This record gives sequence, C-alpha cells and structure tokens, in this order.
Amino acid sequence: MFLDTVLTRNPELVATAAALHDAGTIPPDTYVVDRDAVEANAALLAAEAERLGLSLWFVVKQLGRNPELIRAIARHLPRFAAIDLPEARVLRAAGAAPGNLGHLVQLPRRALDEALSWRPEAVTVFDVDNARAVSDAALRLGRVQDVLVRLEGAPGSVYPGQEGGVPLEGLDAFVDEAERMAGIRVAGVTAFPCLLCDPATGAPRPTPNLGLLTKAREVLEGRGRTGLTVSAPSATSAASLPLLAAAGATHGEPGHALTGTTPLHARDPHQPEKPAYVYVSEVAHTLADGRPALHGGGFYPRGGVKEALLHRSGLRLPVQDAPAENIDYYRLLDAPPPGADVRLGDTAVLAFRTQMFVTRSNVAVVAGLSSGSPELTGLYDPLGRPY
Repeated sequence: MFLDTVLTRNPELVATAAALHDAGTIPPDTYVVDRDAVEANAALLAAEAERLGLSLWFVVKQLGRNPELIRAIARHLPRFAAIDLPEARVLRAAGAAPGNLGHLVQLPRRALDEALSWRPEAVTVFDVDNARAVSDAALRLGRVQDVLVRLEGAPGSVYPGQEGGVPLEGLDAFVDEAERMAGIRVAGVTAFPCLLCDPATGAPRPTPNLGLLTKAREVLEGRGRTGLTVSAPSATSAASLPLLAAAGATHGEPGHALTGTTPLHARDPHQPEKPAYVYVSEVAHTLADGRPALHGGGFYPRGGVKEALLHRSGLRLPVQDAPAENIDYYRLLDAPPPGADVRLGDTAVLAFRTQMFVTRSNVAVVAGLSSGSPELTGLYDPLGRPY
C-alpha cells in the first residue's frame, strides 16, 4: 500500500531496515520506525493546527505504545487521546499529558479514581451510567471533571465493536441528567469516525458524524453553553485540518498522520507528512509451486498490503490475499518469474497500514536518518516494553 511512497520519500529507511535485518540485529516480524520523521511530522501538524486555531490530541496505537516515540511526539504535541486505560498509563509514564481519556474504550469504573487523579482535559462518556460514575469519582477527589458526550454514530458509519454513544435526539435528556451530577461539567461532544479517506482518491471527506457534531454543538449552545470542545477524530492530517476548522471543530486526533500512513499518503507521495515506518520479514520457505512464504506476525487485516521488496535482489512480488480470520504465521507471495533468485532468509521489506499494538511484532526505533547517521536506538515489543 505504501511501498512506492516510502521508496520515493524515505528510501534511507528502507535501506537501513534491510541492513539491520541482514546483519541479524533485528529479527523478522519487525516494524522499523524512523523517529526523526515521526517527530518532524508531529512538528508540522502542530504548526498547521496552530495556524488554523485547532488543538490536537495525539494517538499512538498504530505505533505500539512506544515510549521513545511518545517522547518525540510530545515535544510538539504535548497532550494525548488514549484509546484505553493501559495505553493512557504508558503515555503518561513517557511524559505526555492526558487530553482525552475514554476516547474509544470507556474507562473501567474501578479505575476512574486513578485516571481522574491525572487531571485529564476531558473524559469521554457514552451514556448516563458512565457519566454518573465519572461524577462520583471526581467528587471523591474533590473536583469537577469536564466530559465530552460521545454521540451515537450515523447508521452505517460505525465500525463493528465500536458501537455506543448518546443519540442526537437524546442529547437534551442526557444533559438534563448530567446537570444534576455535581462532579462533572458537559464541556463538549465527540463522535467517531468524523472523516474518512475516499477509497478512489485518498482525499479526506466528512462522514455523516461530522454533521451530527455540528447539530449537537447547536443543541448545547441553545442551552447557553459556550466555549465548547468539539473533537472530530479520524483521518486527522495536514490535508484534513482545514476541513475540521471549517466545520467548527476545536480538536483533531492525529494518529496515522504521525507516520505518513493515511490512505491519502498511499495515493499521493507528496503529502507533507513523511512515511516513517516499514515492516521487515524474511523468506521462511518456498512452496513446491515456487511461491515464497514470509514469516508473519504483523500483517494487520485492514493493512492493504500489496507488494514485498526482496531487498537482496531488488525483486518486487505481489503479496497474496489471506482471510482475516486466519492466524498470520506466514504470508505468501506470488511465485517469482522463471530464473529469479529467491533464497531462504532473504530480507523482505513491506509498507502497509497497521495498528502495531494488536500485532505480535517487534518495533525497532531508528534515529539519525535525517542527518545521514542512522542508529538503532531501541527494540521493543508491540506494547512498548524493551525487547
């Protein structure tokens, strides 16, 4: 999906990743991340957001909750939106400040005292019961917590396993109840996803959920509320920030833009964010019909992987489709043309969309590529623990 883009914009990363594997410094099933590029992407996103009057809460699930990368991002985008509580703990331990907690996964009730003691800017709640639990915890801590109301997504717009939220038509009733909770203040609204990239062009486009946010803001303003937070996550990048500003959003939540791996970046290698990771594997065996099998572990089902570069020979082979329900012990490539030289252990470099935290891959961090002096600065598991 991103192989052409990364070869065009960051060929040094490809060469360095292959060299590290060829030398046995990193194993197969390793994502290699260019720390310099990640930090540069964070800096340009911060500058563009400031120009447009937006705030950004960064997201790192695609990077494997990596403390080294978190610190690089937080130098420019100091506050995060955590997907769940374990991620929030890693982010905070690495020095980032909590922006929005409960972003996609509601905070467990028994962990609310811990989470609220960190003084997040906002906690997202999906329903009255969660709002009441946050209020009770805030009162135990002697404070009032700002909450964002998660809106129920428009029909057909929500990913399976991410359902939940307050229907727009139920927002007034929700706020009526929330106003009787002394430990919270309804500070704004959020929904997901609010932007998606067009399958044909890669260009970011609003989903119906962005319109729901506009209507929800109007409901709250009609109740006399001002200074509202309107967070519109998904596909947040330099290209989409003007769309958010024009729609009246106050916050975006960049994730894949930090690594230059939104669908737009696959279509347009000249987007300002630089591609910042590749996936390294190796030929594990060859089938009788000539198809090479690569070691797996990191082939994310929604990754859109297309080709593998066998680095020693320069051969590029299509990656065959695999059912999402299968465990990716291996991933098959098309058979090479007659006479092509494919050997056991050959380094394969791939580039596709992923969520490193749901893989069993290693994450290698490389610094110094921007100055021509690359070095491996750390090898981690997908949850950010040293390898």
